[in-house]
Amino acid sequence: MSLSILALLAFSPILLAAVLLVALRWPASRAMPLVYLLSVLVALYAWDMSLNRVIASTLQGLIVTAGVLWIIYGAILVLNTLKYSGGMTAIRSGFIALSPDRRIQAIIIAWLFGCFIEGASGFGTPAAIVAPLLVGLGFPAMAAVMLGMMVQSTPVSFGAVGTPMIIGINSGLDTASITERLVAVGSNWPEYFRLIVSEVAIIHAITGTIMPVLMVLMLTRFFGKEKRWRDAFPAIPFAIFAGFCFTIPYMLTGIILGPEFPSMLGGLVGLSIVTIAAKKGFLVPKTTWDFADAKDWPSEWLGTVEIKIEDMTNRAMSGVRAWMPYVLVALLLIISRTVPVVGSAMKSVVIAFKNIMGEAGVSGDFMPLYLPGGILVIAVLATYFIHHMKPRELGAAFSESTKVLLGAGFVLIFTIPMVRILINSGVNASGLASMPIVMAQWMADTVGQVYPAFAPTVGALGAFIAGSNTVSNMMLSQFQFGVAEHLAVSSALIVAVQAVGAAAGNMVAIHNVVAASATVGFLGREGAVLRKTIWPTLYYLVIVGLIAMIGVHVLGITDPLMAK
Repeated sequence: MSLSILALLAFSPILLAAVLLVALRWPASRAMPLVYLLSVLVALYAWDMSLNRVIASTLQGLIVTAGVLWIIYGAILVLNTLKYSGGMTAIRSGFIALSPDRRIQAIIIAWLFGCFIEGASGFGTPAAIVAPLLVGLGFPAMAAVMLGMMVQSTPVSFGAVGTPMIIGINSGLDTASITERLVAVGSNWPEYFRLIVSEVAIIHAITGTIMPVLMVLMLTRFFGKEKRWRDAFPAIPFAIFAGFCFTIPYMLTGIILGPEFPSMLGGLVGLSIVTIAAKKGFLVPKTTWDFADAKDWPSEWLGTVEIKIEDMTNRAMSGVRAWMPYVLVALLLIISRTVPVVGSAMKSVVIAFKNIMGEAGVSGDFMPLYLPGGILVIAVLATYFIHHMKPRELGAAFSESTKVLLGAGFVLIFTIPMVRILINSGVNASGLASMPIVMAQWMADTVGQVYPAFAPTVGALGAFIAGSNTVSNMMLSQFQFGVAEHLAVSSALIVAVQAVGAAAGNMVAIHNVVAASATVGFLGREGAVLRKTIWPTLYYLVIVGLIAMIGVHVLGITDPLMAK
């Protein structure tokens, strides 16, 4: 068969996912089992993989799925625990008195608080929390959903304490073969992975600092009394300041500490600095900007759920005590990742599977304490005492989180095994390279040296289709790696650009729009939101594509695998 036909066959599971999820609007619970089945058929009959290796790859995928679900469960559990303890009410109430200016409120709540929630919880949670909070403060439902979606960008690559990188990249790349090559050139996988993480943090910091500016520009242009861009201009200095207050600690944390911390610590530091600045009036516009009277709003701006701030303050709790669970999560993560004796002790509790079903290189493990999920559950148990919760409240948080997990789990038990089959398809009786490598060969031959400009868009399309940065990274990282190898450019940089593009794709991921819209009764009008969020998404992809082209062709960025 020709390379083009092989590439089409290799790409067919991803293409089927796009058709079913986007064109036919099937739910992922119906689409992904069929996508998994197609990947099995292509592996068995086009790649001539053994049934034993296909089953082993599926089991490997299920082990990875267990780790992902453990993190998701912990992140959702912390959020629900704060909901039932009254902590989230206290956090929300703390934002009310900061400034009457809607532009400042949008920056502090949507950008900084949203970035922090993304770092701590991920999986579309920021938009689902930010949107009703903004509506409760008097924002139109459409504006609230738009702002909630725009924050699904810069912090997403390190959302849910680093899941898109820790799980998405680690599971999306053929780490076994890459490690062998790295060792041969005097390097190792942790060093290579840290390089990818650092480049993701730097690219996001360069691109994402302007996101708060875009937020206030779009807020005044689409939802102001006069619908003018220039109404945003007085707030731009404060917006740039808020952008840097997040992206500088975010970038430094990514470079120094790794993927678990950037969004969460960047959000905490940024919130601390910017809220103090707002109270002091630093860079705050001298004139207050507000929406027109609510009775004059077009009907298409409005949701069907009425949210009142007074409903959020039914349990007294200080802001410091409300924030303690998240502070505890940050401290436990830092200690476990920077104090070797603690990290080793937590890693010692492990369920490991080597060479599953006798297939060389098909292995997996599950570390319940060291994975962020374990630390999040520890923080929840501590919160029970810190917030003086009742047993029934903690029980309700566990019950609600479990229900959410069951929905997410059904989709992932098909998605991740499908990805592992694609990656492990290089061992076969046909002599073909793995499916991602064949796709990469075709792409490299077709597009050539301008490919780095398109790499972030590929990642964004993956997120748009799957509704997840993590899943996009799992599906496409090895493909992006292969294209970089065939073009003889830095694979670490192209994989980093994949992760950044996948993060930007979350701004137009239908799953996230629906989740955010549901919280404010805006369902059925997701298209109106997407027509607005497509613009910041395009900004992100164009800038990141330019950065990739400059990095490859001007700066000549390299990585250990390019060593001669």
